[in-house]
Order: sequence, then structure tokens, then C-alpha cells
Amino acid sequence: MQEASLYTPVKRFLEGLEYTVKGEVGGCDVVGLRDGEPPVVVICELKLQFNLELVLQGIDRAAACDEVWLAARMSSRGKGREHDRRFRALCRRLGFGLLAVGSSGNVELLLSPAAPPPRRDPRRRSRLMEEHRRRRGDPVVGGGSRTPIMTAYRQDALACAAAMVDGPKRPRDLKAISPRAANILLHNVYGWFARAERGVYALTEIGHAALQRWPQPAP
Repeated sequence: MQEASLYTPVKRFLEGLEYTVKGEVGGCDVVGLRDGEPPVVVICELKLQFNLELVLQGIDRAAACDEVWLAARMSSRGKGREHDRRFRALCRRLGFGLLAVGSSGNVELLLSPAAPPPRRDPRRRSRLMEEHRRRRGDPVVGGGSRTPIMTAYRQDALACAAAMVDGPKRPRDLKAISPRAANILLHNVYGWFARAERGVYALTEIGHAALQRWPQPAP
């Protein structure tokens, strides 16, 4: 069993609270945004069991959001930390919400986040919101760590690559696809592009392979 198995039940729970939820954003397992002025940002970290490491992750995330939730698999024998009143008291003092995911995918609310919000990191919060908004759809299951993360930047790079299958392009040809096309081609982070001539770029074999791995919708 992997942490990623908790993602869908937790996502469904947070969507019930009117959050738009996406996985693996800015190094966080789950990030939800709810419209408002300013928007409400919630981060949820996933673990197979409630433990100190999960709490420490929550503390690290707290500066970037309005609410922190910790979610883990409900222990089958009823002896997990979720039943320890000291563990709940600690999370209550920290202002963290607790969610227990059952074997059938049901989510039990153990504790609501209620404490005053911690000091925030505006830059980190802004980066998190920007990545969430730029990312198309929800391409990554939260809780996974062994596969490349489908960031908004990677999505834009793939869109540029797909547009170059029929031949080399100039950055201005791709501006409608991604406003940062020129930056993507110039820095070539993934090795997908090569300069064919001055101001013109072509798709490399690595780029073609990337499109095989992550097929793009037809324009």
C-alpha cells in the first residue's frame, strides 16, 4: 500500500469543503484553493500512519497556507496514534486538522483545524498559488515520489514540444501556446529542444520520447 492510495479519498473530502484540489504542488502532497479575497490555501500531507514525521511535515508547510491537514490510514486494530489523546492534543495546539482514511476509502474527520494561523511566508505562499493556477488539470496523484512531477512548467514545455512535431519553430510561433515559450526553448531544462539556426528551434529525440511518454491532446 502506498501513500498515493490516500489521495483520491482526501481529495474528495476537501472538494466537499469547496476546495479545488491538486496533487504534488510545490512539494506538498495535496494543495487546495478556495475562492475568496484573499483565496484560502489548504495543504494536506499524507502518510500511511500518523507519526511524528507527519506532524513535522505539517509544521514545515504551515507558513505557506491558511490550514494544514494531516491524513493517514486508519489503523485496523484501533491502536494507532489517531486514538492517542496526546497526539490529538498536540495537533490541536498546532491548529492542524486530522483525517483518517478507512480501508474502503471512507474519510473520518478526527480534528478540525482551529488554532490561530502561524506566521506566513508570503513568497512561498505566492509560489504555491502560482504553480497551482498554472497547472492544467490535476495530472499528478498526491503522495507519489518516484516519478517526475508534472509541473506547470513541464506542461508548458510539452505543449511547445507538441507544436514542434511538424517542424522547427521560432519562440514567437509558440507564444500563444505558452507566454514563457522563449524561456523554455532558451534554457532547455529537459533537453527536448535544439537550436536549428539563429532564433529557430527543433525538437530533439529526447523531446519526441517525452511526447511518447506524455501524449498531448491534438490542437
